[in-house]
Amino acid sequence: MKRFEDKVLLVTGGARGLGLAIAQRFSQEGASVVRVDSNEDNLAGTWEDFHEPEQLHDVVADVREDGEIRDAVSQAIDRFGRIDILANVAGVAYLESFLETTDEQLDHILSVNLRGVFLVAQVVARQMVEQGGGVIINMGSKNGLRSEVGYAPYNASKAGVVLLTQTMAVELAEHNIRVNCVCPGYIVTPMAKALDPPEFMKFYAKRCVPMNRLGKPEEVAGVFAFLASDDASFITGQTIVCDGGQIAHDGRKMDVWKGP
Repeated sequence: MKRFEDKVLLVTGGARGLGLAIAQRFSQEGASVVRVDSNEDNLAGTWEDFHEPEQLHDVVADVREDGEIRDAVSQAIDRFGRIDILANVAGVAYLESFLETTDEQLDHILSVNLRGVFLVAQVVARQMVEQGGGVIINMGSKNGLRSEVGYAPYNASKAGVVLLTQTMAVELAEHNIRVNCVCPGYIVTPMAKALDPPEFMKFYAKRCVPMNRLGKPEEVAGVFAFLASDDASFITGQTIVCDGGQIAHDGRKMDVWKGP
């Protein structure tokens, strides 16, 4: 399918993990892709993952820096003429108790996950207003809807993204800009692997996820592709959860209690 032929995607955090999977999915469906990431080495190492590299443009930029974001958007316009879709993905996380979280950790997470999402969306939305419309998809998290111990700043940042998305959707609707939020559950990404050992991943899947497995980046990319497509043309201001059923249950599974 070439649903996004003649469309331009800008994706933050596009060098690896969910951002890379999203960039690849849209590329496969015909989109030109601008990847924005703060890690130049990670960007350089993934060019071979795209079938049509001439339709790919990479920009090294920090989503916390307004000037760098503006430059990234300018490069996208210079190269492809417009931005039709924003995948606002870049994010960070630390595993630390609430009582032991440092000011530096708090500031870093909020500045990337919430301030960065806000700044990128604002700059891109202004461009979309000039164009006559577009689609913005913010990356939330299951943790923005249900708390998880050890991730207080991360949980707070993602909860902020959910309400930011709703506000943006209402304000930007008159400009023909749809805004939605995707909230993944536990997805196996490089960031997840850096935080948790394989034994914990297996335990988590068995104990916490009704589907008895963790998610894959390409499954989240599929949700982004749907929300950006014409099939979702009347969907805005929504939060779509992709978590294997985790927040739909109370923590118990059918095989935990076998009866007397």
